[in-house]
Amino acid sequence: MKLRTFLLIYFVLFIGKTHNLQAQNFDNVVIKAQKVSEHVFMLQGAGGNIGVFVGQKGVFVIDDQFGALTPKIEAKIKTLSTLPLTYLVNTHFHGDHTGGNENMAKLGAQIIAHENVRSRLENTPKRDGTMAPTAALPIITFSERLNLFMDNEKIAVFHVDNAHTDGDAILYFTTSNVLHTGDTFFKEKYPYIDLKSGGTVKGYIDAVKKGLILIDENTKIIPGHGSLANKADYELFLKMLLELKTKVETAIANGSNEEHVAQDTTITANYDKLGYGSGFINSERIRRTFYKSLSQL
Repeated sequence: MKLRTFLLIYFVLFIGKTHNLQAQNFDNVVIKAQKVSEHVFMLQGAGGNIGVFVGQKGVFVIDDQFGALTPKIEAKIKTLSTLPLTYLVNTHFHGDHTGGNENMAKLGAQIIAHENVRSRLENTPKRDGTMAPTAALPIITFSERLNLFMDNEKIAVFHVDNAHTDGDAILYFTTSNVLHTGDTFFKEKYPYIDLKSGGTVKGYIDAVKKGLILIDENTKIIPGHGSLANKADYELFLKMLLELKTKVETAIANGSNEEHVAQDTTITANYDKLGYGSGFINSERIRRTFYKSLSQL
C-alpha cells in the first residue's frame, strides 16, 4: 500500500513538472522568420515549420504550430505584412501543425486541408481528451489536388497517399520555386511515420519522389522539421529511406522478426553516424517502424 501511494505521488509530481516545463517552454519560445524568396518566409518556433506567403492583398499561411503560440506567430507575421490573413493550409492533422487553427480562423484565415485531415480532427481526441472545436476544422477540403492563385503566384497543393499520415499535403510555389513538404521530410533526421494514422513506408517514399519531380537545383525547401533545405538534402533523405527499406526487407526475407530488426544497428549505421537518430525518432524506433510497415505488405 505504501509503495502504491509513493508511486502515485511520484506520478502526479512528475506529470505536473512535465506540464509546467512544457508551458515554460512555450513561454520561452521565440518565433524566428527566415526569408526564403521575395514573397515566401519560413517561421520556426515549437512544432512544425510554418510557411508564409506575403501577397498584395493578404497573407497565406501553411500550418500554425500550437494554439498557445498564436499571439507570437501573429506578431511575427505582422512584421512581414500588415495585410489580413486569407488562407491557411494544414499539411496534416497533428497538433504541432494544427493547434492554432481555431485562433487563426478567428483572425480571418479560411482553413484548407485534405478531406482526411478534417475527418481526423473531427474524430481524434486531443491529448487532453477533448475534441477539436468546429472553428478549428478546415472549411475547404480536397481529395487529390488543389490550385490556389495569389497575385502572380500559383500554389499547387498535392495530396500524397499514406505517407506520414493518410492526409498529407505538399505545396509548391511555382513562381517563387519553393516547396513546403509538411512532415513528409525531416531534414537530417529519421522521420515520424504515423502508422496508426495511415502512414506507410512505401507511401512516405513515394511522397518524397513526387516532391523531387516538382523541383530543380534552385528550389528552396521548407521541411516539416529542420532548417531550410535544398534538392541535395532532399535526395540524401530519399537515399536514406531507400537504404533502410532494402535492408529491412532483406532481414524480413531472411526470417528476422521485429526484435531482431530493432536490435540490428547495422541497418541504420550509415545514417546514425550522421546524427539522424538524434531527433524525435531514434534509430531503434525507425527500425521498428520500417519493420511494422514493410512486414504488412
